[in-house]
Formats: sequence, structure tokens, C-alpha cells
Amino acid sequence: MVEFEDASVTDERAQSLLHEYFADRASSFPAEQGQYTVTMPDPARFTPPNGIFILLTDACGSFGCGGARRLHTEPGEPIRYEIKHLWVQPRGRGTGAGRALLAELERRAIGFGAQELVLDTNVSLEAAGNLYRTSGYRETAPYNDNPNATTWFAKPL
Repeated sequence: MVEFEDASVTDERAQSLLHEYFADRASSFPAEQGQYTVTMPDPARFTPPNGIFILLTDACGSFGCGGARRLHTEPGEPIRYEIKHLWVQPRGRGTGAGRALLAELERRAIGFGAQELVLDTNVSLEAAGNLYRTSGYRETAPYNDNPNATTWFAKPL
């Protein structure tokens, strides 16, 4: 049974998963795009109500993670949260765990008042792109300067 556990990005298990995530991305990053840039998440950005970081767990332990954080918006713009560091270990891929994790992050962001969700990804992550598209995200103009990203998505709520 898959469960979600709130965590700080400084939690030992969260740090371990984040290091695995960054190593996985660095090892599979397209050479023609340069070197993968690692940016550890700022714990303050993933603390309620401005954000959340959760672990995906089962009887064998933690095997996935992800966060949602509020982005600055101007008055009159929708309240925007960004999905970040959504990652599942290979043992959980293809099981629906990533989709469940995304849905839980969306639910939590909506609970904080999100009116729009955004995220960025790399075109080389085909399964991730498919997950986002089939979860209601649509490609949008870049909203950040993430050097690892090639594709940006938005989902109005």
C-alpha cells in the first residue's frame, strides 16, 4: 500500500531520495544539452503554507518524493504553485506511483489556495511529459530560467 508522508527537504530520507534523483538526472541528461545543474531545494520554500514536500512510501520504505511551492505572482494573477522534484525510484515506475504522487501534490497545493499549477521538465523525460499531459497540463511559455528545462507546463484549476 502506497502512503504519503510529509517531510522537510532536510529530512535524512528526503535528502537521500533527492541525491538519488539528481544523480539519476545527471547520468541520463542529454549530452547535447550540456551538463545537468543540481540545485538543492530551499527548505523554507517547501514549508506550509508556502509549500510542501512529501515522501512516497510503502512497506519497503521511501521510494519517491516531490514538492509543491508557491511562486510569486502579481496582484490580480492566479495564485501559482510549482511542482518540483517529482521522482520515483525505478522499483516504483510503471505502477501508477508517480501519478498518485502528482495527484497528492496537486491536492495539497489546492488546499493552500493554488489557482494554477506549473512545472518544468526536459524533453528527454518522455514518461514524465506523458504523465503531465495526461494529467491535464498543457505546454506554456517558460516561466523560469531553469537550465535543465526544455518544456514548461501549466494547469489552471
